[in-house]
Amino acid sequence: MTSFDALGVSPALVKTLAKDGIVTPFPIQALTIPDALAGRDVLGKAQTGSGKTLAFGIPVIERIDAGQPGRPTGLVLVPTRELARQVFTVLAPLAKASGRHVVAIYGGTDFDRNLKALRHGVDVVVATPGRLIDLVQRNAAALQNIQVAVVDEADRMNDMGFRPQVEWLLRRCTGRNQTLLFSATLDHDVESLVRGFLSDPVRHEAHTEPTIELMEHRFIAVHQLDKPKLTAAIAAHQQRTLVFVRTKRGADRLMRQLSVEGVSVDAIHGDRTQGQREHALKRFADGRLSVLVATDVAARGIHVDGIDVVVHYDPPEDAKGYTHRSGRTARAGEAGLVVTLVLWDQHLDVQRLLRQIGVDLPIVEMFSNDPRLVDLAAWDPASAAA
Repeated sequence: MTSFDALGVSPALVKTLAKDGIVTPFPIQALTIPDALAGRDVLGKAQTGSGKTLAFGIPVIERIDAGQPGRPTGLVLVPTRELARQVFTVLAPLAKASGRHVVAIYGGTDFDRNLKALRHGVDVVVATPGRLIDLVQRNAAALQNIQVAVVDEADRMNDMGFRPQVEWLLRRCTGRNQTLLFSATLDHDVESLVRGFLSDPVRHEAHTEPTIELMEHRFIAVHQLDKPKLTAAIAAHQQRTLVFVRTKRGADRLMRQLSVEGVSVDAIHGDRTQGQREHALKRFADGRLSVLVATDVAARGIHVDGIDVVVHYDPPEDAKGYTHRSGRTARAGEAGLVVTLVLWDQHLDVQRLLRQIGVDLPIVEMFSNDPRLVDLAAWDPASAAA
């Protein structure tokens, strides 16, 4: 056990963290913060929910000088709008305690508001690549004074096709003397980004993969007409349930079906406006919404603590998708429940998925009135296979 003070974090930030009940660093924070505070380039491998926002946020706030209008000194690049908002929420109180100012810039927000924020002077910009490139090209933002640059969720940047934009932006950070890159996986594309933009990086890996082992996994054979009712039955006994579907149309259809079942539900996907998505996420995080239905792309920015159950309404295509979706629960060492609904023609694909993720469990048939749905985490699937 260590403390933020022992890691070299300034008293002002230690006090600010303590006000929010944050006194003990997570593993990725304990590993990376000392090197980042010392000015080293850092490559951090850590899963969603491992605490990496503070792992890079604290060093950025501590190490940068004050910025000028349109010329920030700290930059955090993120793949999604929702993640930009959430990183901003974490960094804002730390920046205030240090006399720094942070803004979030992302598509779907008022462009003039972004211009106004930059003109008033900003020290740290948290941004999605597309909107920031637009501002740079219009000469509203300049990156030459960036001292510390962060690339968060680098693997997701690649998956979403943002790598060229990230490289475009980093090449314009000509004054950059430190780069921090965080990723859940280190495939060839991420390693190429590391070689191109990090100098002699120190590598740290937080062993958070066992979160898959902390989860309780249930695989339920369902009938098409009963799927919405069964999903409602699962959610009825949980505070927060996140449901994954494959398509935007499927998300809207399930939202309507769950509403008919009396569930407080909303959906986020690419056809919803930014305001609608933020409103739904806020209600979900605040507990005013018990179920959130999401497509894979829209859900990449969801970082809400206290999600009790993840339901794969439509099974993911592979182990990577299963792990990433499921990681919305069992965050930061907490336990969680993951339920996959399986139609008759999906059994072979799901059995293949079970082998990929290393889970040996049966696919058990249930209907929406099954008493086991009241507490799926307590029910032992092995008993059904016996």
